[in-house]
Amino acid sequence: MGENKKTFNTIDDYISQYTPEIQEKLITLKKVIKDAAPDAEEKMSWQMPTFVFHGNLVHFAVCKNHIGFYPAPSGIDAFRSELSEYKGTKGSIHFPIKEPMPYELISKIVKYRVLENIKFAEEKLKMKI
Repeated sequence: MGENKKTFNTIDDYISQYTPEIQEKLITLKKVIKDAAPDAEEKMSWQMPTFVFHGNLVHFAVCKNHIGFYPAPSGIDAFRSELSEYKGTKGSIHFPIKEPMPYELISKIVKYRVLENIKFAEEKLKMKI
């Protein structure tokens, strides 16, 4: 298992493997994340597009029938009522591929995670002093 698994060096490489319809969603998702977290660094982690800002911010990945969005459990808990129509796990939200993506909600979640990571970074810095 894994012998034929392709490795991706950039988020754009990852996006390029999908059909034009899915690429369009992923390109927009990437833009929404970048707009909400302009200082976040893009990288691939666990072969998933990842955005880092004072630690992991959010990840996403295409699955068979959904786009998984991973904003950490705190990002899900903070928006639980708005996310109630979506399936997911403790740390993920499953946005069905055949339905419109809730980009405005995703933006709010990313902004929440930015503030959360800033707070954690400040607390960590205080502990070192």
